[in-house]
Amino acid sequence: MLKQPPFSQARHSETASPQTVQSPIPVMPAYFNSDAEKSRFLSGMFDSAAPDYDRMEWILGLGSGSSYRQQALRRAGLVPGMSVVDVAVGTGLVAREAVRIVGAPGLVVGVDPSLGMLGNAKVPFGVRLVEGRAEAIPFPDKSFDFLSMGYALRHISNLSVAFPEFHRVLKPGARLCILEITTPQGRIAKALLKAYMRTVVVSVGLLFNRSGDTAKLWRYYWDSIEACVPAEGVIATLQHCGFANVGRQVHHGIFSEYQAVRT
Repeated sequence: MLKQPPFSQARHSETASPQTVQSPIPVMPAYFNSDAEKSRFLSGMFDSAAPDYDRMEWILGLGSGSSYRQQALRRAGLVPGMSVVDVAVGTGLVAREAVRIVGAPGLVVGVDPSLGMLGNAKVPFGVRLVEGRAEAIPFPDKSFDFLSMGYALRHISNLSVAFPEFHRVLKPGARLCILEITTPQGRIAKALLKAYMRTVVVSVGLLFNRSGDTAKLWRYYWDSIEACVPAEGVIATLQHCGFANVGRQVHHGIFSEYQAVRT
């Protein structure tokens, strides 16, 4: 993983747009032409790339390593003893840090639609891993104290369906933390990040490719970051779906942390 940059206290305060969001990214013909195709594309790609995912993240984490993820969860209000559902758990990168904070693996549940990712997840014994989608979380109402999602907002089909599900499975007063990479301010910074993601990351992906889809995953990673809806739309949709104290912090210029409270 790249060396962790110095911790930044940068905070961005934003006024919610009245426009709520359904799809977080538009149709991308290079990858899919409809929501149904998007689901099939992502399922196949993540299942195939799962064996390489942790290795690529370790090499090319852009500072979003375990220390950063743990700090982000703490900033969002995660404390010992809380029950956690980690949506789009993947290989367990966020869930592992949640366990370190809450103190017991049995308090953490991971949900993901990709059986490949779940099969390659490296989480402490006692963490329960369940197949499921953000739009249909397989747990009863008011089940958890905290919901996390790491770098998967762009992969959701419909935020206006997923966010009410987040609200449903959280207890009153529970906390929400959505981590996402967003494009930096300024043309030069954006161009540098794009060049890094589209050349360096993809090239390394080819070197460490055991699955066939690893390099394609990282090409899609940048393209979907660039195409993602503005932060104001995400905030407006969270508010519309019943969350309070909705805000966003930005660290190191690109790491967005959406935080909210379940009313």
